[in-house]
Amino acid sequence: MDIDFSEINYLNDPTWQDLHANYEQFLLSMTGPTVIDVSGENQEKFRVFTTLLHGNEPSGLIAMHRYLTEVLPQEQPESNLRFIICSVEAATARPLFSRRYIEGGMDINRCFGKNCSFECLQGQRGYCQRASLIERAIKEVEPEMVIDLHNSSSSGPTFAVSSVVTTETLSLASLFCQTLILSDLTMGSIMEQDFNCPFITIECGGCQDEQAHEIAFSGISLVASCENIGYIHQEKPVEVIYRPLRLQLKPATELSYAQHDEGYSGVTLKDNIECFNFGSAHQDEMLGWIDGNGLDNLQLIDKSGANVLNEYFYARENQLVCRHNLRLFKATTNKNTAINDCLFYVVKLIPAEL
Repeated sequence: MDIDFSEINYLNDPTWQDLHANYEQFLLSMTGPTVIDVSGENQEKFRVFTTLLHGNEPSGLIAMHRYLTEVLPQEQPESNLRFIICSVEAATARPLFSRRYIEGGMDINRCFGKNCSFECLQGQRGYCQRASLIERAIKEVEPEMVIDLHNSSSSGPTFAVSSVVTTETLSLASLFCQTLILSDLTMGSIMEQDFNCPFITIECGGCQDEQAHEIAFSGISLVASCENIGYIHQEKPVEVIYRPLRLQLKPATELSYAQHDEGYSGVTLKDNIECFNFGSAHQDEMLGWIDGNGLDNLQLIDKSGANVLNEYFYARENQLVCRHNLRLFKATTNKNTAINDCLFYVVKLIPAEL
């Protein structure tokens, strides 16, 4: 697929003809990343939402289209809104919403800023160019907040992620969920960039879950109708979880899923690994199996660049076992995502959290 990475389209106060009959037709009408501006009662301020940074995470687009077609005709937002729809080409690859990024392409949410985690070689630099266009589309309106809407590959509870914990980020998170993860990971994501305003990422839940689409819609509606972002009444208490790490396969390591040890090469995770998204994994609990290379199949890199895998897991014969009580996020049986991104995020639990 030939992609014009210099293209970004703008649509102001879209009509029902612009929005088409449903979100799928609307998506297919786009030729590339699209910025949608909606006029609010306060013309001096903007609130920004980004969505579809990953083409297989549709909740933000579905919720945005529903807001524009159901709520907006009846109720003008308190301030201007800007919706930025990012990886249109990946989302429209058949079947729709099946690809994180296009085949042979790159994950654009690793291409932002000076911490871009890819070596953007000749032919791939366009992804960093697009990331810069998206970043510019946010900064040019000097927003009072930015919310980046995502899905997990597999079912799980909704949670927010931020690089800082403030009254504003906690309040914004409370419009969507009851958990905020403080992350200091540097991997070239949009969340790491400085927009001089509160920024949170919302993981709405599984990409196939209707509840995830509902959470995204409800959150957009609440943000749009909020009179003053600086003084949001916190909707619900928000638990803060500090600095998770990403458990990853080392390059060229094979991955399988199974109910029992089948003797596969590389790493085999339990086929119900997604269940841990809804609870904790206890000390000495087994999460899967490893071949003769043992823990050398895996890496858990901290902020300083050290592999701290042995602080979280150990090998019991050929089993992968928790060294402490752990909390897992975004555990998935989507093999492509697990191999190219991470197996899951993990954080140690202190006794009071059990």
